[in-house]
Amino acid sequence: MNLFSKTLTSAAALTVMAGAAMAADCPVKVGVLHSLSGTMAISETTLKDTMLMLVEQQNAKGGVLGCEIEPVVVDPASDWPLFAEKARELLTTHEVDVIFGNWTSVSRKSVLPVIEELNGLLFYPVQYEGEESSKNVFYTGAAPNQQAIPAVDYFLEELGVEKFALLGTDYVYPRTTNNILEQYLQDNGIAKDDIFVNYTPFGHSDWATIVADVVALGEDGKSVGVISTINGDANIGFYKELAAAGISADEIPVVAFSVGEEELSGLDTSNLVGHLAAWNYFQSAETESNAEFIDAWKAYAGAERVTNDPMEAHYIGFNMWVNAVEAAGTTDVDAVRTAMYGQEFPNLTGGTAVMLPNHHLAKPVLIGEIQADGQFDIISKTEEVPGDAWTDFLPASAVLKSDWKDLGCGMYNTETASCVQIKSNY
Repeated sequence: MNLFSKTLTSAAALTVMAGAAMAADCPVKVGVLHSLSGTMAISETTLKDTMLMLVEQQNAKGGVLGCEIEPVVVDPASDWPLFAEKARELLTTHEVDVIFGNWTSVSRKSVLPVIEELNGLLFYPVQYEGEESSKNVFYTGAAPNQQAIPAVDYFLEELGVEKFALLGTDYVYPRTTNNILEQYLQDNGIAKDDIFVNYTPFGHSDWATIVADVVALGEDGKSVGVISTINGDANIGFYKELAAAGISADEIPVVAFSVGEEELSGLDTSNLVGHLAAWNYFQSAETESNAEFIDAWKAYAGAERVTNDPMEAHYIGFNMWVNAVEAAGTTDVDAVRTAMYGQEFPNLTGGTAVMLPNHHLAKPVLIGEIQADGQFDIISKTEEVPGDAWTDFLPASAVLKSDWKDLGCGMYNTETASCVQIKSNY
């Protein structure tokens, strides 16, 4: 190529970049809404770090639409009303183009009316209870049919569990999930009297009585299993009390929905070997893409740091958002939303995540067994399961479907063929 041709090519490239940059105000701002203090910091600080790594990687590739991406980090401090204030700050003061954040459902419920009022866009990376579909949220974590139901099936079919203790932190995710599971268990022949449900506050530390109640369930000789929706640092006390009571996984297995590699990294796991967790990702997945992700994370955050499921959800969601912005040619929320439908991106466990019209992903379901080193041995894996916003196991929800692409509705009643639009007001 001669000098004149090189000059023309460079000029054309600059023109394309300038045109792309005009489609977005540079820099493109990404809000990061994760607790860096308080009871949920044990889980959420890692997600903040993950977002900063992903932004750094994307900027090394040239950013998006010719613009550098600027992360805007705030700390809602595990204070649920403060999440709403910080979301408003991100959208109005900082004018971010998108928000990646939240862990607990109560924090998401706090944010929901704000982002709907201001037409923001939230990518939510954690397993949740379903029973929600907002046009302003993409749910990249697991719905109940992608975590809770498969975990119960494993207990019923593989472990022969006959009695269930549903232990949760006292807020919307555990309560709604357990309502679904209670009905599902009864539909599968488990008597109501053989289901023990208990809720404790965030940060709960005195587990002796509850563990004793769980042990007492098995006094009649029936096999007992624990379904845990305990969140945050309360898990530390729960597992310590199990160990102190001499409860092994062979006697009373626990499957957790909010305990992953990050939470286990701060525990002595020697007495937890054999207990389980259900997620869509584990660090121990043996794929080339996962090995690359782990290497990048350790290089960024430190050799001792581990990966976990919500990190993969942010990885998938962020890359889908980048691709949707590029496809739309703008960071405009409505245009990006439209470009998100059908977005595909390779997950880290093999296979491809797909964004569905109900704003949920199709992802595989994995069950892992805790090892002495704090990692998980993957003992069960499904094909991609489409996330369901509305459960099939509660009568009022079974008739609902979410389809924002073709129906423009998050609560479409299939019996009345009508859309029920309820503005969030939590």
